[in-house]
Amino acid sequence: MRELKIGKVVVNISVGASGEPLDNAMTILQQITGQQPCQRVAKQTIRQFNLRKKEPMACMVTLRGDRAEAFLEKALKAVDETINPKSFDRNGNFAFGIKEHIDIPGTRYDPRLGITGMDVMVTVERPGYSVNRRKRAQAKVGSGHRVTPEESMGFISEAFGVKVGTDQ
Repeated sequence: MRELKIGKVVVNISVGASGEPLDNAMTILQQITGQQPCQRVAKQTIRQFNLRKKEPMACMVTLRGDRAEAFLEKALKAVDETINPKSFDRNGNFAFGIKEHIDIPGTRYDPRLGITGMDVMVTVERPGYSVNRRKRAQAKVGSGHRVTPEESMGFISEAFGVKVGTDQ
């Protein structure tokens, strides 16, 4: 029960506008992950950015299991297999950004779609974390069973060959 695993990988592309840029981002995300992305809407109106409340402005995909690990291996190669220690939160989760989607191995440039960046958020957990998410007999995960940033850094270094350092 102390063994660490990748719980999920969330990939987000925020274009800040609806219409064609968002459609292009959704196509790129579907090609990279092999899964249908869902749209995210603006929570508030910001006039300076020409955003209206409830207007679609981003898309995201949640990957779990083997798909998550396969995508994470490709995404880590796009950032030279290096993660900044400041990218880890106190629960052992981490996030990093990819400036251009064509940096991911196996991705080809399409002039109709353009080039876009994305955010990758990774959740690291232990078996038994489902007690916090289930509907019936929900319970809290004990403090001794939670993942620390140091444990998560060690797991990512060992499992994916990632260097955790400030070289970014």
